[in-house]
This record gives sequence, C-alpha cells and structure tokens, in this order.
Amino acid sequence: MTTTLDEVRAFLRDVPDTETLTAVQEAATSRLLELDAARRPVITPGRTGKINSDIRPAALRNLTGTVQQPNRTKTRFDFLLTEEATTRLRHLQDPYDPRFKIPEGVKRYRLNKEPATCIELDEPTDS
Repeated sequence: MTTTLDEVRAFLRDVPDTETLTAVQEAATSRLLELDAARRPVITPGRTGKINSDIRPAALRNLTGTVQQPNRTKTRFDFLLTEEATTRLRHLQDPYDPRFKIPEGVKRYRLNKEPATCIELDEPTDS
C-alpha cells in the first residue's frame, strides 16, 4: 500500500513536537540524497574526465584530467589536468588574473576543489 501525499500532509499537521518533525525532515533529506545519488555516476579519485560547460571561469571549460581527493562532503574534488589541458589553460589565462598562474616547469596543473556537478566522467557506466 502506497501512502498518498495528502496522507503525508495530514500526518505532518498532527506531529506534536519539533523533535519528531526534525526527524521526519532528516529522513526525507536522506531519501532525497539516495535518489539523487542513484542518478549520478560515482566520482572517485583516479577516474578521468573533463570539466563541463557549467564551470566558471570559462577558461576551465572542457579541460581534461584525473579526479583527485574530495573535500569532506565529497561535493568538490581536486582535478589534476592532463599535460595538454595544462598547456591550454596556461595560454588561455588572462595575464592580469592571478588565479591560475602556472609556472612553465609544471606539466600537470592541479585545480583545487572543483564542484562535483561540473565534472563529467569519461566512463560513467561503471558507477
């Protein structure tokens, strides 16, 4: 038997205290995260991919590389660019913008804490 949305709303109206309502909210959030995770590929260090067109600044778009370590919540990852992508970023970069100063001796530049939503994996089917 499936619970209807009207039944859920009626239940919520009758919740007697904030602790119970908070527990319901946490359970709903947990379920939303589970459903969302099922739709996304698993991003783990060592997987290869590219930065998609949602990223800003635009100079980072379509750069290829390898996923590195995540932040604590796994919403951002370091991203080690390929040699080709490092060269491309080095030459695309605005000389007045100090964010991505890449020394000439660096072959593979590491971008720090790029959003997971902006990383497209090369092989998303093995998640």
